[in-house]
Amino acid sequence: MICAYTEVRWRELVAAVASARRQTVAPLEVIVVVDHSPRLLERARAELPKVIVVANHEPPGLSGARNSGVAVARGGVVAFLDDDAAAAPDWLEQLGAAYRDERVLGVGGEIEPVWESARPRWFPAEFGWVVGCTFRGLPERTSVVRNPIGANMSFRRELFETVGGFRSGFGRVGTRPLGCEETEWCIRAQRRRPDGVMLYEPRARVTHRVTASRARWRYFTSRCYAEGMSKALVAQVAGKRDALASERTYVVRTLPRGVARAFADAGRGDPAGLARAGAIVVGVTITAAGYLIGRVRGVVDRSRARTAAPAHA
Repeated sequence: MICAYTEVRWRELVAAVASARRQTVAPLEVIVVVDHSPRLLERARAELPKVIVVANHEPPGLSGARNSGVAVARGGVVAFLDDDAAAAPDWLEQLGAAYRDERVLGVGGEIEPVWESARPRWFPAEFGWVVGCTFRGLPERTSVVRNPIGANMSFRRELFETVGGFRSGFGRVGTRPLGCEETEWCIRAQRRRPDGVMLYEPRARVTHRVTASRARWRYFTSRCYAEGMSKALVAQVAGKRDALASERTYVVRTLPRGVARAFADAGRGDPAGLARAGAIVVGVTITAAGYLIGRVRGVVDRSRARTAAPAHA
């Protein structure tokens, strides 16, 4: 399934569809979901042969688009690919192999950035998630994870019948850089199926285009802040323990190692190492600020809701 919302990415969408169809294990179907763009919907139906093209029938946003696609999917496993990503030829083969184990609920894979402009030297590998890609700190071999990354993930379709769909109010809407809809959904799924696991399979590879606008410091900081806000929403719905389980290890282990590595690079004659160390510190600080502000807003909103609720006789 590929969700799209703008004609600006038409060439990338065509390439994504082609990569999904050019697999060593042929997909049962390729579904393109168009998120509230009538022109794109008409063009996709006219110019994408042998593809199921449907509209997002829920509120605008990635969550609703994915739910609309799942509603028409027939396969036992639904694999998700971004409209600006392209799958390796054995992508589905690598994802599908893991489902021989009945405990496996979902599988995600590696997402390699393809930078439209040169990758900024200040950009730390630990923050690959800012541009929707694999980041330093993820496992290097098949491992159990809390949730995969949205640009390269798959789930058993039957789960959506028992767990429900991605939650409205989470996830990206157009260019608004929120996320975490897959995080909240995976927590919900594993609570319903505590015997099940989500896997990260680095051999299931896709490439993900990173535009020049996303290689700028302004996008970096705004995406970090949005991630903190998104995590606050997940914590509000799913509880702080599960919402931040992976992030604790990331902050305590991965980021300090990243700072140390960046300083070591600077000591070896790479002045950009200092910039990477600074970006890590600023990135985690802004993310934490977004989380705290999101938590405070959540408390205020719940308080207002209780105050506005009519008293029972």
